[in-house]
Amino acid sequence: MDMGTGRVGVVMGHEGPYVQLRPLGGGREWDCPPDRLRTATAAERLRAATARANARSRGEVL
Repeated sequence: MDMGTGRVGVVMGHEGPYVQLRPLGGGREWDCPPDRLRTATAAERLRAATARANARSRGEVL
């Protein structure tokens, strides 16, 4: 969980001083300072997965 943006992501790696995160289900990675990172709760992961599924059903995401 990126506490700065409120986005839930999967850690993909490290680049310089940043941790690289990718949204659940894929998408464009973003950089997050390690001090802004924490483990997402089960509710936050479920909320992110539901939002992605809803976007897919509307045709906004492949």
